[in-house]
Amino acid sequence: MTAGRRTFVLVDGENIDATLGNSLLNRRPLPEERPRWDRVTAYAAELWEQPVTGLFFLNASNGQLPSSFVQALLALDYRPVPLSGRADEKVVDIGILRTLDALAAHDDDVLLVSHDADFAERLAALAAGRRRVGVLALREYASSQFDALGIEVHDLEDEVQAFTVPLPRVRIIPLDEFDPERFLR
Repeated sequence: MTAGRRTFVLVDGENIDATLGNSLLNRRPLPEERPRWDRVTAYAAELWEQPVTGLFFLNASNGQLPSSFVQALLALDYRPVPLSGRADEKVVDIGILRTLDALAAHDDDVLLVSHDADFAERLAALAAGRRRVGVLALREYASSQFDALGIEVHDLEDEVQAFTVPLPRVRIIPLDEFDPERFLR
């Protein structure tokens, strides 16, 4: 492990849930169709061989804190970041952007769990320094800006193995990875 350095995993839970529900499943995801957040931090720790701090950003603008979910996050060693703001504010995005700005003064690496292009330029600015930066997402839904800026994208299902059930994804399969048995089930 790298001495004194760590990886911050910033989770945009709203974005992940919206992508699963609106773009992939066309309904609210079932519990088993959501990522296993402990697998995300385990992947991050193995990827760059250093300690991980998970920050999970939540929209608490309605004045309610999802207590059972917060307790589950705490049990998984995540730090919940419940934010509130005006109805016209994207509080989770603003919180993540502010955190990315603050990380510029730290000598740590960053993995963002989101598909959102709003973070691409901030991540690229962080990557221009001496730090590693990446995105964990369902590759086909990740903003193409990440690729254009040279930010590595790690697939949440295939690489991170964050899901316990296969997702109904349709995507391009490199011929070297094609397994016809998947289509014969």
